[in-house]
Amino acid sequence: MRRILAVDDDNDILEVLQFILEDSGYEVDTLSDGHNLMETIRKKMPDLILLDIMLGNLDGRELCKAVKKEGSTHNIPVIMISASHSVPNTMNQEGGPNDFIAKPFDISNLLSKIKFQLNRAA
Repeated sequence: MRRILAVDDDNDILEVLQFILEDSGYEVDTLSDGHNLMETIRKKMPDLILLDIMLGNLDGRELCKAVKKEGSTHNIPVIMISASHSVPNTMNQEGGPNDFIAKPFDISNLLSKIKFQLNRAA
């Protein structure tokens, strides 16, 4: 079973993501902030990360860069989630995410992007 790590500071969104993803056959781990992101990734070794951009006092884009810079995690696909629509501009930068989903997100689009990234990474 594929494992997804969802990181968002909105617990309602985390609950919805966990329900949708588990209902779709994924194992799901959640984090409500990014402070222990790298430690959690090393422990859980997710196949994909859903990462919010605005994580309280942390910037998800910087966390994404850290994931992509680390040798043991750089191949894990990262899909950024945000209400900000300026994010696609950062997609092709070094350390940028593999994909982007705008909030509020369409469930079928979310699942399609996840499936695409997991198949690409396999």
